[in-house]
Amino acid sequence: MLRQLIHTIIFSLLSLTASAAIDSIGVENLNGNKTIVHKVEPKETYYSIARKYHVSPQSVIQFNSNKALQIGTIVKVPTERPFAEAPLSSKSTPAQNAKIAVVDYKVGPREYLVAIARKFNTTVEDIKTLNNLTSNNLAVGQIIKVPMGTESSEQQIAPPPPSPIDTPKVEARSSSQIDSSKNASERLKLPPARYGLREVNERGIAVYLADENIDATKMLALHQTAPIGTVVKITNPMTGKSTFAKVVGKFSPNESNRDAIIVITKAAADLIGALDKRFQVILVYGVPNE
Repeated sequence: MLRQLIHTIIFSLLSLTASAAIDSIGVENLNGNKTIVHKVEPKETYYSIARKYHVSPQSVIQFNSNKALQIGTIVKVPTERPFAEAPLSSKSTPAQNAKIAVVDYKVGPREYLVAIARKFNTTVEDIKTLNNLTSNNLAVGQIIKVPMGTESSEQQIAPPPPSPIDTPKVEARSSSQIDSSKNASERLKLPPARYGLREVNERGIAVYLADENIDATKMLALHQTAPIGTVVKITNPMTGKSTFAKVVGKFSPNESNRDAIIVITKAAADLIGALDKRFQVILVYGVPNE
């Protein structure tokens, strides 16, 4: 008799566990207690549902306001069992999975997420996740955060090869994280002995071009000494904001760029918060060792 009683108790406990795992579609936390979310199956009633989860039928009826039950109806079953939170998901955003350089980007006319992702060597999903976007729609002038790919301490840093004027792909990376929100003092470090590059730091006047013949969305620069194809980090010390631009040639000195050390497109100037056409900048870029 005692053995039969023990078997009955064990069978009841196993039935409770199996029913909750198979038939329930989720659980909720109600004042620290577990509330089971149940989807009604054929021929089920409040009494059979309550019996399945070992609670009183009256509590289930009152909790659901005695609503009519049909196949597929969602019913919540209150219990007095403590709610155990599920472990945190191991899934994380791209910015948490790896060190990522992030810049603030101003959306230009006729620009889409696909083009922006290609420009910064990232993916549409990473941009949407970083900005909590639920659609691919963007507005002209909208400021979004754009990741520029994962960083690797083993990846060799080298200036990109010369190419025709095109959308720049920023490849200059270091073992320290690059962030456009950093102050000018936290500048890009390029270990010359390891990568065969010499870090160049310059401070002076920058001028931006607002020419209708130049694509307003491209991050380009003209510099007198940096090799064509060099990616230059440009920091506005007044705002602390930084961005990157690719050198595509030299500029001809004239009255508008007098005493300037670099000429950049308006898109680059807007990203670092330039208020005037002439403004102070700090430049950091790498050139091959002689």
